Amino acid sequence: MRALGKAAVLFTAIGVLLYGGLYWTAERLVYRTGRTNPFFKMATTEDRSLDWVILGASHAMPLDFDDFNAHMEAATDLRILNLAAPGTGPLYTRFVLEHFLRGRRTGNVLYVLNSFAFSSRAWNEDRFADAGLLRRTPFEPSLARHLLEYSRRHGVSALAVLDYVTGFSKINNRGRFQPDIWEGEKQFDRTHRPSAVSDRKRISYLYPSPPDAAARERYLREFTALLTLARTRGAHVVAVKMPVPKRFHTRLPEEEVFDQAVRKLLAAGGADFHDFSLTMDEPRFYFDTDHLNRTGLTEFFERHLKEILLTP
Repeated sequence: MRALGKAAVLFTAIGVLLYGGLYWTAERLVYRTGRTNPFFKMATTEDRSLDWVILGASHAMPLDFDDFNAHMEAATDLRILNLAAPGTGPLYTRFVLEHFLRGRRTGNVLYVLNSFAFSSRAWNEDRFADAGLLRRTPFEPSLARHLLEYSRRHGVSALAVLDYVTGFSKINNRGRFQPDIWEGEKQFDRTHRPSAVSDRKRISYLYPSPPDAAARERYLREFTALLTLARTRGAHVVAVKMPVPKRFHTRLPEEEVFDQAVRKLLAAGGADFHDFSLTMDEPRFYFDTDHLNRTGLTEFFERHLKEILLTP
C-alpha cells in the first residue's frame, strides 16, 4: 500500500512537472508571437506615461494596423497606445483601462464607440472567457487577482479565471506559433465590393437578437464607470463613432436610440463626442462591410482624427 502511494505521488509529480513545462513554453510563445492583445501591449511597452490610450472594439483596431500607429505618432509628436480588442464591450474595456492605470497614466482616452458592444453580455461578461483573448494574454499575478475580482463582482464566469490561471487555452492553442494578428489586418490594403448579403450577415453576427433596452442600460452604466475612472485619474475622454458606409449604417438596429443615450451620458461625464458615422460613404475606403482600409483610415486621420488628437 505504501509503495502504491509513493507511485501515485511520483506519477502526480511527473504530471505537474510536464504541465509546468508546457505552461512555461506556452507563456514564452505568447511573448514571441504577441501583437494585438491589449495586455501583451501593456506588458511589453516601456512607456509609463502616454498622451493617448485608444479603447474600443474592432473599429478602433485599424488605428494600430501595420505601421499606422507609428504614422499617427510621427504626425502629431504624441505617444499613443492602442488597447482595443475585437468584439469587446464597455465592461471588458473598463477592465483593460483599470489594469493600464495601475502604475501607468495617460492624458487622454479615445474611446471608439460601437452600439453592438452595448447590446449583450456576449460582448462583455462572456468575452472574458474567450479562448482567443485568453491564449494571447500574458500571465501576471495582479491580472489574475483583477480577473478574480470581476468574477466575484461583475458576473464574469469563474471558468475564465480558471482558464487564465491554468493556461489551458494557451497550452491548447493550435496557432501557438502564428503571430497574433487579427484577420482584419491582413485585409488592410483591400477594397471591399459592396454586398447586401455581406451587410446582412455582419449585422446578424453583431446583433444575433434584437437590442434589449435593459442590456443597453446595463452597459451604459459600465461605460459611465469607465468615464468616472478616467476622470478621477486625470484623463480627458473623447468618444468617436468611426465612419461606416450609409448602406450599412441604415441596417443598424435602434442606432438613434443608442446615440441619444450616449450623447446624454457623455455630456454629463464631461467627455467630448464626435459622430463621424456618415462622413465617408465611398466603397474605396473600406476593406469589408464596415472597417476602414488604409486609404480610408489615412483620409479619416487627415480629415478628422489628427485635429482631435492635437486639441483634446
